[in-house]
Amino acid sequence: MVRSSLKEDIGKRDITTRLFIPQDKSVKAILLAKEPCVVCGLDIARMVFKTMDKKIKFKPQVSDGRLVEKRTTLAQVEGNARSILTAERVALNFLSLLSGIATKTKRYVDAVKPYKIRIMDTRKTIPGLRELEKYAVRVGGGYNHRMRLDEMVLIKDNHLKVIGDRLWVIGFKKIQIEVEVKSLKEFKKVLKLKPDIIMLDNMSVRDMKKAVEIRNNLTPNTKHLTPKLEASGGINLKNIK
Repeated sequence: MVRSSLKEDIGKRDITTRLFIPQDKSVKAILLAKEPCVVCGLDIARMVFKTMDKKIKFKPQVSDGRLVEKRTTLAQVEGNARSILTAERVALNFLSLLSGIATKTKRYVDAVKPYKIRIMDTRKTIPGLRELEKYAVRVGGGYNHRMRLDEMVLIKDNHLKVIGDRLWVIGFKKIQIEVEVKSLKEFKKVLKLKPDIIMLDNMSVRDMKKAVEIRNNLTPNTKHLTPKLEASGGINLKNIK
């Protein structure tokens, strides 16, 4: 991924740097946070510089997961000026993207701290960057939903459009089964099939509260409420509580 990103950015050569920067010039540089953030991606940034030039010294000043203030020094970089200038944009792109995801995730996690819930991600990731983006979610205090399609059964609205009402749920050893519903009517129907998880997709807060109440009344053991309920769609920092 790092090699591909460097190749994408550089092409055949960095013309500007080769024209204006002496070949033997050495420099020291620092990476600064331009705004408060949860730092994420320092190991990837180091890998970018090291892939460009093994002699570059990359010294992190903080660690991934650290909440820092504006203008905090994140890392020091030292080595050949050409190599550092050529690699810096790719390193900063990774660092900015992942820190942004980690920071946003933490905002959601902090907003619901009093409650026994988990903030989870989706598969709506930039193609090719899923491993890193889901890592950033974990750094921000969130949890990963399925990484790939082969990890669990998740029957979504498009599946239901194809199969219609012919829905049944069967058990697989070690594989979770989740079904998406859009209304209380669908919820009550799916509840009888006893999946592991029911996703409440773009439902109103009122209907979601009703769904929780219905589920709770059917579960005698309140310590292990089943099925688990997942809320998805239309959620933002203003309404998540």
